[in-house]
Amino acid sequence: MDVHDDVVAAIGNTPLVRLSRLHPPGNLVAKLEYLNPGGSTKDRIALGMIERAERNGWLQPGGTIVEPTSGNTGVGLAMVAALRGYKLIAVMADKQSKEKRDLLRAYGAEVVVCPTDVDPDDPRSYYSVADRLTREIPGAYRPDQYSNPANPEAHYEQTGPEIWEQTDGEIDVLVVGLGTGGSVSGMSRFLKERKPGLWVVGVDPEGSIYTAESDADVTTYLTEGVGEDFWPETYEPGLVDQFEMVSDADSFATTRRLSEVEGILAGGSSGMAVAGALRVASARPEDLVVVVLPDSGRNYLSKIYNDDWMRDRGLL
Repeated sequence: MDVHDDVVAAIGNTPLVRLSRLHPPGNLVAKLEYLNPGGSTKDRIALGMIERAERNGWLQPGGTIVEPTSGNTGVGLAMVAALRGYKLIAVMADKQSKEKRDLLRAYGAEVVVCPTDVDPDDPRSYYSVADRLTREIPGAYRPDQYSNPANPEAHYEQTGPEIWEQTDGEIDVLVVGLGTGGSVSGMSRFLKERKPGLWVVGVDPEGSIYTAESDADVTTYLTEGVGEDFWPETYEPGLVDQFEMVSDADSFATTRRLSEVEGILAGGSSGMAVAGALRVASARPEDLVVVVLPDSGRNYLSKIYNDDWMRDRGLL
């Protein structure tokens, strides 16, 4: 029988879908990472980071995991923690959707909410609060997706090979949203080892450090789960060949178009990635372009898919 022993065993092997209605030339395909059991691509790294901690003795039975997260990594960690008997404290910025906080609590996690508009080293930031809780709680372990090598390794060992096999090695361009940098780094490294001419495009929200020309250009933005205001250790800059900056307005408009035209209910980071990928696919009509869609739109029903919320922010 084709039966998994547990839900964690169902992580991965997400499908590729051609976005031929949104982009009629047909050379743009999307990898639907939101079909992982926890609802996002972060399931992959959550499992990898916990297993690495277990192997090294950093996480003991019944221990506490503390992680700053935009929500998706927290859900992946909470899912694995529930199976293995760990407690999770997810530390989140207040710009993250209510659905994400409620979802984490549904998995049994404790959620700590911190202000968004503060510097990373401010004691109130979600990075600083996570550090403090890790120090204060006996037996606590912080995976730290921003520096943990298990983050890019999960995409090197899983997501990259899946894309290679699914496209029969015919992929020409990989388009990935930039956040911790683990996704783009792991996938790119694997795929470029097999196809050195592969072109990698990193898509970034307007206001993020990856595409900022100066420190003054690093500002807050509404798109969740992507972009940064510091340089993560999990990002390998030499692997990205081109950058595309996308505004909140374009990200959310494309997100809604995905559901209306393609029947794909995705999150804002997926809309951002597709907005960048559409530019690339139009400029390179002979190339097969693969764009990664990180998470589901069910986490954003009160925001991106809510006309009042969009209108109040001048986005509709």
